[in-house]
Amino acid sequence: MATGTNIRTYFEGQWHDGDVPLMRAADHGMWLGSGVFDGARAVGGMVPDLDLHCARVNRSAEALMLTPWVSTEDMVAIIREGLAPYGDRAVYIRPMYWGRDTGYSAIVPGEDKAGFAICLEEIPMPPEDATTTVTTTRFRRPVMEDAVCNAKAACLYPNNARMLAEARAKGFGNALACDAMGNLAESATANVFLVKNGEVFTPIPNGTFLAGITRARHIANLRADGVTVHEQVLTLDDARAADEMFLSGNMAKVTPITAFDDIHYQVGPITRRARDLYWEWAKRSA
Repeated sequence: MATGTNIRTYFEGQWHDGDVPLMRAADHGMWLGSGVFDGARAVGGMVPDLDLHCARVNRSAEALMLTPWVSTEDMVAIIREGLAPYGDRAVYIRPMYWGRDTGYSAIVPGEDKAGFAICLEEIPMPPEDATTTVTTTRFRRPVMEDAVCNAKAACLYPNNARMLAEARAKGFGNALACDAMGNLAESATANVFLVKNGEVFTPIPNGTFLAGITRARHIANLRADGVTVHEQVLTLDDARAADEMFLSGNMAKVTPITAFDDIHYQVGPITRRARDLYWEWAKRSA
């Protein structure tokens, strides 16, 4: 079942209306997990950082030993063409590659042309007053020696899913996940920011999680606005001691955290400022 509605699919050189079947039963991506994707957003006629998302899906493909064959520029043009019927409606944009044939011992993707598609789904932005709560999880982020942490790969998401399911079972909306050393990495679905005494802190990229495109945009915007932003090693205790916390991801851009287990937080001024700065930047860049 699709997440959104009003779906359009680009496949085999043209746009189709609807949720078009893409994979064959014997495709490498179907039974051996060689699928990558990225996610961008169209909102109010704006498509922030679309080129960076398209470039990243090509890098993700390479990390899974697939050969990307649609340039960033061509991908951007195809997506903009596909978005035209949506007008100013909010759309989730998902370019994807997957392995079609098998190579050495069947486990390695083959050298034939990878599958490529783009899925557009109409998904409204969350309300401005939407918030979430978080808890801990026993599951951790993998390291490069264990998994393809340098890709936005479908095979990584079952681990995120069990983090999220554990949090939901405990009555929370999301989970704060640690890396293999027990330091704070991200949430089950997005990057995380802490605020303490008017300064912003976020886990330093260490190869265990994707340092997101929207995350980088928040850091740049806040620093340009005069806010001190630290990228450093953080612990769950740092999160517990924070004045504010928020999640940063492409789907919602900024999601304030109002509780971490039994600790409660206000939606504070830095969190609100990060959201305002993001949309101010997006409008200037449109």
